[in-house]
Parts: sequence; C-alpha cells; structure tokens
Amino acid sequence: MRRGALLATTLLAGLLLTPTAPATAEATATELVAQADAAPTPILNWATCTEPGLDRFQCATARVPLDYAKPDGATLDLAVVRQPATDSDRRIGTLFSAAGGPGGSGIDAARDIGLGSPELAQRFDLVTFDQRGIGRSAQVRCFADTAAQEDFWSRYAPLPTSQRQYDDLERLSRELADSCAAHSGELLPHLTTVDAARDLDLLRRAVGDAALTYAGGSYASYLGEMYGALFGERVRALRLGAMIEPVGYTEYTLTSLAEAAIGTEQVLTEFARLCAEAGSPRCAFAGGEVRARNLALLDRLREGPITVGSGDAARPVTYAEFLHAQVFLLYDPEYWPTLGTLLAEVDRGADGDPGTVAAILDTTPLTAAFMTSFTAITCADVRLPKDPGLWPTLARVIESAAPTFGSYWLYPVQACGAWHSPADGYPQRYTGPWTLNTDTPALLTNARFDPATPLFRAEHAHQIVGNARLVVLDGYGHTTSSTCTRELGDAYLIDLTLPAPGTTCPADRAPFT
Repeated sequence: MRRGALLATTLLAGLLLTPTAPATAEATATELVAQADAAPTPILNWATCTEPGLDRFQCATARVPLDYAKPDGATLDLAVVRQPATDSDRRIGTLFSAAGGPGGSGIDAARDIGLGSPELAQRFDLVTFDQRGIGRSAQVRCFADTAAQEDFWSRYAPLPTSQRQYDDLERLSRELADSCAAHSGELLPHLTTVDAARDLDLLRRAVGDAALTYAGGSYASYLGEMYGALFGERVRALRLGAMIEPVGYTEYTLTSLAEAAIGTEQVLTEFARLCAEAGSPRCAFAGGEVRARNLALLDRLREGPITVGSGDAARPVTYAEFLHAQVFLLYDPEYWPTLGTLLAEVDRGADGDPGTVAAILDTTPLTAAFMTSFTAITCADVRLPKDPGLWPTLARVIESAAPTFGSYWLYPVQACGAWHSPADGYPQRYTGPWTLNTDTPALLTNARFDPATPLFRAEHAHQIVGNARLVVLDGYGHTTSSTCTRELGDAYLIDLTLPAPGTTCPADRAPFT
C-alpha cells in the first residue's frame, strides 16, 4: 500500500469500526442483472435537439423503471443525446459516456466541450445522458421552487471554522435531508450507481449494441466499474480515467475521503514548488516560501473574510469560497497561473484588485442543482456515520493527515448523516466482487499528481478490478489528458488495442509554461 493510503487507513482504522449504516441484505450481481433483464427495452425516437446549444445533436427520451425490483411499475424518463458517426460505412457502434460528480450533466458536458475526438466521432455514434436524479432526467427536487433552493445553498457553508458554524451546518444538513425527503421521497431510494448502471444497460439494448463501449472519468469511472462488475460479459471496452477505488468509495468512505484530501495536499505542494521555480510574472504568487504563505493566508481567512480592494468595488472573500477555488484551479495545470493570481490578489487585501478576484471566483461556483444531485446520489451509495456529534472528531482526524483539505472533502457529505434512508436500507446496493470478467481488459488512466483521485488509489483500483491496464500520465490534474493518452485511448476504443503494461505518457506541457 502506498504511503498516502497507509497513512489515511492508520488514522481512521478505529473510527471505521463505528457502525455507519444499518445492516441490510444486499443483492448479488445475478439478482441485480435479472431485475434489469426483466425491464422492457426503451424506445428511442431520435430528433434534432431543440434546446439552445444542442442543435448539433439528436435528442431522445428513454423510459426506465423507477424501481428495478418492480420493472412494470412506475417509470422515469432519461434524457439522452446522440452525435451520429460521420463515417457510417466504418461505424463500429455506440460509444457511451457519462459525467462525473456525481451530479454532473452529461448533456451539459456535450454542449460545452463536445463528446469525443474526430477519430472517435467517425467510427461511433457518440451518446451521453443525464443520469437519473440529474438535470433533465428527474432532477432531485428538495425545495418548493428555484428561489428557495438558491436561498438554501447560499446559507449552506460546508467548511465550519467555529462551533457556531458547525452547529449551523448540522442544522442545515438536517433541513436539507428533511426537505429532500419531503419533495423527492419516492425518487431518493432509487438513485444508487447500481440503478444508473442498469439504466446504462437498457440504453445499450435500446441502441442495438450487443456489447457496451464506454468511456468515463472521475465518478463516471465508478459507474464503469459498476457496469463491468454486473454486466462484464456484455462489455466490449471500458476506458476509465481519474479512478475511483470502488471498495474504498462504497465501504470505507471516510478513508476514501481522507485519501482524496491527501492527494489534494500533494498537488498543492507541487503547485507551490513549481510556482516558486517559475517565478514572477509566470506565477504571481512566487516569492518566499509559497506553501507557507498560502497556509498563512488560509489561517487569516479562517478568522474571517478578507476584503480585496476598497470602496464600492471591494470584494469580501470567505474561507469556504477561497478553498473551493483553490481545489477547482488545481484540477487543471492550465489554471495554475490563475491560482497564483488569486493567491496574490487576496494576499494584498485592500491593495488587491477586486475585479480580478471576482472574475476568478465567479468561474468556480458549485451550482445548487449539482449539489442537490451530488448529495442525493452520494448518500445512496456510501456508508457514513449517522451520529452528528462525531463529525467534528472525524474532521480533526482527517485533518491530521491532510490539514489544508481534510474538512473540504468531509463536510460536503455531512447531510448523509441525517439522510432519510429507506427503512430496509438499499436492497439494490452492491459491494462487490469488483473483478472485471470482460473479454477485453479495461484501460485505466490517471495523472501522477491528481488532486481528487490520487495515483495510489488508481493503483489500488487496478489491483481490485484485475482485468485492466493502467496508464500513468506523468503530469498534473484531474481528468486531464495528453496527446499520448488520447491516442492510446482512441486506439483502444476503436481497435481494442492495449498499451504495454507499465506504460507512462508524458504531459503535453509543464505548468507555468
């Protein structure tokens, strides 16, 4: 086990023995697949999308069971989009993809960044969807209207720095759990990734593919792992990146969160080193001990907001939004100069540029809809303590391993401690085995320095799923790629060609260059 994983496991070993969820009978893969097979195949009536920004795609709706244990019962509609293959004579089939999070919209991602490389677009129909509970596919509703939702999330600050703030967070977590149960009580028990994987199999059937070709990163890698564990004999290719380690995520969630925080710490340390090496003006925060200056800035923010600029244009910056912006900007090394600018301007306080700070912070918010879906799906999937009084202790333990980002990864899921789980638990919940019984091994990729899914977890995931090849991108970022990883990924998806074991890909460019 790598150092980060060992440290987190050692620190949390005692706490992981605390009961975190009621014991329930969990289904086997055979039972879960049988329920999916009993559901009718959706009919996809494709037509040009009418929503602004989507007119280059075709849209359809897939009707799937709300509860796969009752395949002929209530249903929900999944929104699906397709980009038909441009070379119909050489078309292989359909390449499915999904968004990360959980809570991200696959359709929004298609609109904003597209669905695949030109090579993939030639050979596949490129298809994505909004997962159940997200966006256009039965979005989780926790409030009477959008105004009430926005008001709640404006008050929800998941990074308490005092007992009063923690008490407020604990109260708001209960409020969120109660409100979600009141407005989406019928939907919430059916938002597990098992349900999403079975939806994916129905979509595979609906497009007529005998076997699934799928690509997904971050949380969407977990969806791919789940599909492979349940439907391995129906897999053509799984290309997964920014790896979620399924056992830790599902069963040892606290350790998984601690490991994510350790990964973020490692990448921040690399940012500080490379910022100092780059110097000013390539990194505006260069000078002195960059890491120590950053920590001092965070200590100031814990005491209260820092006001950047003066007069009517002044911009107060809070600890929570500043820390979130740091994590967001660490996700892609192309953003690292922007992070350096943010640090420098906030550090200058009244002498800083409020317009620059506002422009950066306004590009990094988490939307209310995302947070609602993220919470509902996460709480359906993972095991977390129900005792509210335990959470500050958990934060202190995780922070002993990851002092800067421990609370950042822990507190956003605190609502799961108050969540209205079904009385009989989640009978569709799946906890393994995770071995991929696929004809072709999966292709896994992970950056060496990933701030959300650290490499040591990808290596562990590789060991768990077994039938896979792991390619390491010798660089930085979360779900980032390079010419090398894209070419290997396209060759795998098109020709089922696997790279040699132990393959490492160079990054296209270094940070701050």
